[in-house]
Amino acid sequence: MSLKNTLTIWFGKLMVKVLHLLGKDAGNAPGLVLWELNKDCLKAFRVDCPIIAVTGTNGKTSVTNYLNHIFESTGRKIITNKQGNNLDTGITSLLLNNCDMKGRVKADYLVLEIDESHVPVIFSKLKLETLVLLNFFRDQLDRNGEVETLILKVKKFLETFEGNVVLNADDPNVSRLGLANPENKNIYYFSVEKYAGATEKPYEVGEGKFCPMCGEELRYDYYQYSHVGRFCCPKCGFGRVKPYVTAENVRLDVPSVTFGGEEYKISHNSIYYVYNLSAVYAAASLYKFDKKVLHETFEKFEVNNGRLEKFKVGGSDLLVNLAKNPVGANMTLRVMNEHKGEKELLFVLNDNLADGHDVSWIWDINFSVFSGVTRVVTSGTRAYDIAIRIKCSGYDPDRIVVRPDLDDAMKEFFNTRGSKYAIANYTAIQPTRAAIKRYKAGLKEGASNG
Repeated sequence: MSLKNTLTIWFGKLMVKVLHLLGKDAGNAPGLVLWELNKDCLKAFRVDCPIIAVTGTNGKTSVTNYLNHIFESTGRKIITNKQGNNLDTGITSLLLNNCDMKGRVKADYLVLEIDESHVPVIFSKLKLETLVLLNFFRDQLDRNGEVETLILKVKKFLETFEGNVVLNADDPNVSRLGLANPENKNIYYFSVEKYAGATEKPYEVGEGKFCPMCGEELRYDYYQYSHVGRFCCPKCGFGRVKPYVTAENVRLDVPSVTFGGEEYKISHNSIYYVYNLSAVYAAASLYKFDKKVLHETFEKFEVNNGRLEKFKVGGSDLLVNLAKNPVGANMTLRVMNEHKGEKELLFVLNDNLADGHDVSWIWDINFSVFSGVTRVVTSGTRAYDIAIRIKCSGYDPDRIVVRPDLDDAMKEFFNTRGSKYAIANYTAIQPTRAAIKRYKAGLKEGASNG
């Protein structure tokens, strides 16, 4: 190892040690400093184990956590970024926390969530074995730009990549990447059969309207959600692929799904969730895992970090989900609307740097499909913006309550009992979870004092 790389590791390890002594999280800051000092800092690490990476607009944290659970269940040593930190700086900090003074990272596997735009950056310096690509939607326009910009970045990387590529066959933006390198024989598609809630016309805003190969308008047999569904180009045939894995007999009322002829009980009744599990099943199949491990994981494992997370609060059942773009919000609304009976919604919207200051995406959320929603509470730095958006969808403004402060929002939200749903965007999700827990703790304290 060169002197520069040696000094990089030593300095990085010192930063991690100091932060830990101060009781601070060394999640991103050490990597940020190292990248400022040495743009090739990732090359200072010695990673000899296979790396499995998960990327895409939505679902990458959940899929990464599921894969990590599956790999760990066999007793292997896994290093993963469970809480995100999926940029180059976050990955650098993760490796710093798990290497010795010579930069050696000792593990059986690295299972990593990677921001789409950072796939080429990170894996030009670390050797990737398997890339799982979930979907491409518009997301944080002022940071990422248009979807096509991200797709082309990943495509350029895949043009010379010869490892395993696991792709969503039902998203034309993803499926096209299977053609990036005609010499790569390790292309594996996953698909989901038509489910009961599929539609003949788009239910929400989508991106996949035209063939990326010839420009012809794509023809859809059905839409599962957004632009994800069964499609084909009538001119050049794009879209006709043979899936490596197909999710069949999707029954969200059970809920269950069939993979490889076996029925798997699953813990959430969302088609979006089924697509995540299909990606997990496809990637896990490449590594020959025991099906018992998959059954246990699909039925019982919960990510519990704001991704379809369940709470019981003062006699109310609450489902919380992260939504940082229109598709994520629309999918949560779909889950909510499929719940029979009355329910209430909390929507927490921030516009911090990590969210993107441009919140115009909320106008692509389909609030007009509300079913049985008796009240909406809005909160966050842009609480009034989301309230106005919901009002403009035709919802009764007298049923909208604005509480920018999260603790005030919780008091308002839980002053009634019943079925409740919460949507929070990127920087709002963890504060929202914390506010829910504070409110619950206050209820217990009040009960004990009483």
